[in-house]
Amino acid sequence: MWYLTFMSKVLDQTDRRIVEILESQGRTSLSDIGKEVGLSGPAVGERLRGLQQDGYVTGFSAGVDLRRFGYTIQALVRIKPRSGQLRNVERMIEEQPRFVSCDRVTGDDCYVARLMLRDVAELDEIILPLHDRAETNTSIVKSCIFEPRLPPLDPE
Repeated sequence: MWYLTFMSKVLDQTDRRIVEILESQGRTSLSDIGKEVGLSGPAVGERLRGLQQDGYVTGFSAGVDLRRFGYTIQALVRIKPRSGQLRNVERMIEEQPRFVSCDRVTGDDCYVARLMLRDVAELDEIILPLHDRAETNTSIVKSCIFEPRLPPLDPE
């Protein structure tokens, strides 16, 4: 149960269920959540404030369909900086707004980044500036099997 006790309190099943509901249905009202977990709306609100204060819930966001904004192509870019270029490459990735996420990873590459494109022809103008400082390997995403999701929050 270490993964639930590293914060200031241990979550109970009701807190876990509130987080699960909010993650899957972020616009659900507190009273509707309360009906599902057996609490009043104000009680859910109080628990939610506690979850935020303790860092379990860090924010709320809207799901956005980037295809509607013209970003129809996603690419995964593995990036291996040349010797002495790690910080420069990291800064270049951060400053390019088409990179929507980036993870520092173990293995041959240092970074795996997700890139959004309107057209595959844009790939060179975004990736080529990195080539003076890094090696890249790019894969176009054909389809998404599932969107990011929560792992089980149950302690067992």
